[in-house]
Amino acid sequence: MNLVETPIVSDTQPNPLHGILDRVPTNALESEAIYIIREVAAQFENPVLLFSGGKDSITLVRLAQKAFYPAKIPFPLMHIDTGHNFPETIAFRDKLVAELGVKLIVRYVQDSIDQGKVQEESGKYASRNSLQTTTLLDAIEEFKFDACIGGARRDEEKARAKERIFSVRDDFGQWDERNQRPELFDLLNGDIEIGQNVRVFPISNWTELDVWSYIHEEQIEIPSIYFAHKRKTFLRDGLIWSAEDEVVFRAEDEEVQERMVRFRTVGDMSCTAAVESDADTLERVVAEIRQSRISERGARIDDKRSEAAMEKRKQQGYF
Repeated sequence: MNLVETPIVSDTQPNPLHGILDRVPTNALESEAIYIIREVAAQFENPVLLFSGGKDSITLVRLAQKAFYPAKIPFPLMHIDTGHNFPETIAFRDKLVAELGVKLIVRYVQDSIDQGKVQEESGKYASRNSLQTTTLLDAIEEFKFDACIGGARRDEEKARAKERIFSVRDDFGQWDERNQRPELFDLLNGDIEIGQNVRVFPISNWTELDVWSYIHEEQIEIPSIYFAHKRKTFLRDGLIWSAEDEVVFRAEDEEVQERMVRFRTVGDMSCTAAVESDADTLERVVAEIRQSRISERGARIDDKRSEAAMEKRKQQGYF
């Protein structure tokens, strides 16, 4: 059983975040997100926070810390591991959960492949990203989670702009836009029928710049891959791909060069490209995002398979 549990940090140890976690929120977006997370704890019996090791889920963890401080986060974190994650992200994930003393559940796409539930893609644009859906739905059923907290934001992609904060999914894990509830005056309705579950998006109203500004303000530690670094890369379709990872397909005529790059998102290595950058500090990353005119998901090839790629994956149960 692939369940990772980390030791609980002793309450007698000094808390390096004391003074940060117990301050009264002054940021309207932060206050809204904390309210939503507390509503999840109040309205649902068995929630989980979906954690990828990326900046959005890291931000959610900080918000959850603040929502329940000085108590610990009262629900586990869960990572759906494609097996093709950036090593820097996995190392950061394990370090963070050890420091927090929270339970981490890991479920693997490779297990779904081995069980014949999904078929691995092959070829130049092969990716395991879309295969996560089956593994995720199986995990929700296994642990009987009734609410899954995630870091999706409306500014990321037009399909995600349609989401409610409490997004109801049917007993097959599918999203039906006709079966969503109005959310007026900050009223969040968590009533669900047997078999249904809810995906919850506390930072739905945030932008990429909001997230980075918050990380900078809070001085939140993030994986090194988000900062500019020298990396062996190659070009394909106008995008920069890592040449240091065996899972990324590279043709013989695709020349490897060392470039100064960073990653704006940290999805599956086989579908996540880098951007040229010299932003090696939080201050410089924030400045770079302010000037950017390209969406962060512009470097995600899985979103470009069709005009409605994200819409179709969401309807199938993709987070």
